[in-house]
This record gives sequence, structure tokens and C-alpha cells, in this order.
Amino acid sequence: MQEFAMRSNHPKNVSDSADLVPRRPKKTDTGRADWGDLLAEGRFSRFILICLGVWLTAVDTLVTATIMPSVGLNLGGYAYFGWTIAGFMTGVVLACASAGRFSEIVGLRRATVLAGLVFGSGCLMSALAHNMEIFTIGRLVQGIGGGWISGFAMIAIALLFPERHLARVFAATAAIWGVATLLGPLIGGLFADAGNWRGVFWLFAFQALAFVFAAAGLLGGIAPPTIREGIPWRQLAILALGIGFIGAANIIGSTLTAILFVILGLTLIACVLRVDATAQIRLLPRGASDVTKACGAGYVAMFTLTAASIGLSAYGPAILQELRGLSPLAAGYAVAVMAFAWTGSAFAVAGSDRSNERGWIRAGSACILVGAVLLALVMGQAHLALVLPSAAIMGVGFGLSSSLMNRRVLGGLSDEDRAIGSSALIASRQAGGAVGAAIAGVAANFAGFASGLNAATASTTALWVFTSLVPLAAVGTWAAWRLTRSQQKATDA
Repeated sequence: MQEFAMRSNHPKNVSDSADLVPRRPKKTDTGRADWGDLLAEGRFSRFILICLGVWLTAVDTLVTATIMPSVGLNLGGYAYFGWTIAGFMTGVVLACASAGRFSEIVGLRRATVLAGLVFGSGCLMSALAHNMEIFTIGRLVQGIGGGWISGFAMIAIALLFPERHLARVFAATAAIWGVATLLGPLIGGLFADAGNWRGVFWLFAFQALAFVFAAAGLLGGIAPPTIREGIPWRQLAILALGIGFIGAANIIGSTLTAILFVILGLTLIACVLRVDATAQIRLLPRGASDVTKACGAGYVAMFTLTAASIGLSAYGPAILQELRGLSPLAAGYAVAVMAFAWTGSAFAVAGSDRSNERGWIRAGSACILVGAVLLALVMGQAHLALVLPSAAIMGVGFGLSSSLMNRRVLGGLSDEDRAIGSSALIASRQAGGAVGAAIAGVAANFAGFASGLNAATASTTALWVFTSLVPLAAVGTWAAWRLTRSQQKATDA
């Protein structure tokens, strides 16, 4: 879940990509713009391939969130709960940042085949894991493979489809995310109810293998993209190290040492902004390190608001199963309420113009903060009549604000920075999800979650996990309001 993730992996994240780098219609692109033409001239099979790649990455987190209580019970590694999400998202961040350059070096077909193999290998590691450490490493490998698949899918769309079809292709990928939101908890719940959580990863390993064979046969003869910049390895290494320190705090017995690790990790993440500001190859666009500017405020808002939402997908299913006696399937759908609310509200504001943008972003960020506070108050008792509306309020907040934040931030970037700014939208949310999961893991383990799950530890975990994420929601709301501090475009902010 969210993208995300939970909403680093949400439908809007992909559909928003259609707006990330606006393209001017080419003079030679004068053909029909209907579905029949989109799937003509050999494009149908490649379209299906892209859809399969999007499906693999879209459903992965949603399925895993549903089965994690069963995994923890079987492998006995409750201390690593947060890391199973943080590791996956860290892998996605690193892979997405390198996807363009990698495809240029080895070609799109070879890069996509390798991405499928890496993803499938991670699935096999998780399926065969005999302890939570191996399972977590498998999740990291899946994140790398999934991040590459996502990045290469976006490149393939740009290379394979005429300008007139881009909106329809991105709409189709958004629909796949929507289907994943519906089917992800169902698939995970059915396997968990059957006592066979490993079957989920065997299923996705076989799908990854099918993806590999299809990519090898369908992506030949495509010219690689022209990407002049390299990869910001230094910034990515510091970011990964910062997340690593926060994650390491999950498994450190000393409270003082764990707190110091969290502080050190957050400091390293802040250093990424300073290093990036003077780097020749940048991870973020110019001005992203300055929160007094619209650009900087926007990325801070995306990072912190995503981080604040991740506790529900990471710990919600386990808490609801323990305190309410829900099945894995029911708990998965209870947590997915946030995703459903996100999707519905996103459609409601999809046609908003600039005059309404400021109000929707502010209303959305406020809803996220209210949802975070409510979850901190009600999750300890896990009464569904209170939990579901709280999750829905948070989901509505993301739906109202997410795509409009994207548009406002990108509207203030120079043409030179628009490509890097587009990828940074995804990277900032994924990094935020990883940090949020790691912080939630520290809070959960302080509450006794690492020792095992019972009614007492579940209730205490709920209080500490969701309370620890409220400050992130508050910072994100402040940043979102700063992003919209005037009615003018972001360039004037």
C-alpha cells in the first residue's frame, strides 16, 4: 500500500505522470486518437506488456500489507515489520533514479528483461525465506526490480506511442492501479486465510517470468532514450544511509541509542538537500532545498505527508486482526478504505483549474492531518466505526491535494528542470514512505511489538505508531500551505 506507499503506489501516482512532462503535439502526429488506432500497428502486444509491468508493481505492496501478520507469525520477525516496507521503497527510489541512464546504457529491452529477473528473484527470496532477515532482503530486491519496471514502463510509453495516445495510455495505467486496489487485498487475504502466504510470492515470481519472456520478444529494435545526465549516486547513497540508520533503530535494544540513530538518519536525509544544491548531477530541481520557495515547500509536503500515512498499511492489518478478530482479507479491505477514498476524491477534483487549486491543496493537507490525529486516537481500540472514517478522511486528503501539488510544483520549474522535477515527485514520496515506515517501526518496537503480538501490545503499538507520525503530518500540512501561500502560480511564490 501507499504509495503509495501507501500511495507511493497509488493510482494517482501513475496517472499524474501524464502531467509530469507536458509534451507539445508533433506536427507529424496527425492520426486518429481513438482506442482502435492506439492498439493498431503492432502496439497492442506492447500495450499489454506495459500493463503487466504496471500490474506487478501496483499490486505488490497491497498484497504484502495484507499477508504481513501471517508472515510475522510464521517467521517470528515482528521487529522487521517496518523494514519490509522501508526496504521495498528504498529499492524503488534507487531504481527509479537510475532507470533512465540504465536503459540508455544497455538498451530498453535488456534493461526491462533484467528488471523482471530482479523482481522475480526478490519474490523467490521472500517465498523461500526461513527468517525475517531474508524476507526483508527479498523485499528490497523486489523494490529495485519494481522501481526499474516502473521507470522502464514510462520510458516505453514515451518511445512506443504517438503523442495523440499518451493520455489514453496513462489513463489505462491508472485504471490498473485502481484494479490493484480492489484485487490486492483479495489476493493477499485468500492466500493468508489458506495459510499459504508464500504462495503470493510464487504467484508473482511466475508472473515476473512471463513478463521477462514477453519483454525479450516485444521490445526489440527500439532506439534507446537520449539521457545526457548521469545518476546522482552521492545523494542516493546518503539517502539510503539515512534510511538505513532509522531502520537500524528498529532492532537496537537501547532506547537512547535508537533515538540517536533516528536523529542521525534524519540529519543525513536533510544533508541530501544541501549536497544536491551544489551537485553537478542533481537528484532534485534547483530550489528544492529552500522551503521558503514553492518548489522546496512542495517536495517537503510530499515527503512528510506520505511518511505520515504509512503506518496504516504497515501496522493496520496486524492491529485489526488482533484487536477485532478480522480475517486477513477483511483487515486488508479495511485498510484499503484509504485507497478507495483517495481514488474517488481524486476524480472529483481532476478537472479543477488554477483558481481552485490553492483551496483544494489546503483542504487536502488539512484532511491528512485530521486523519492522522484521529487514527492516533482511535486505532488503539480498533473500533471499525471509528477507524474506517478516519482512514477515509486521510485518503480524501491525498485525493484532493496530490495531483494538484504536482501541477503547482512543476508549473514553477524551468524547462531545464522539468524532467528532473518530474522524477523527483515520485522519489520524494517513495523516500517519505520509506522513512515513515522506519520511524513507525521504531515506535512499534518500543511499544513491545517486536516481542510478539497480543491484545496489549497491539493496543500500545497502535498508540505509539500513529502518534509518532502526527508531527510529520503537521509539518507536511504547514509545507502544503506554504506552497499555496498566494493565489499566484508557483513561479511567483
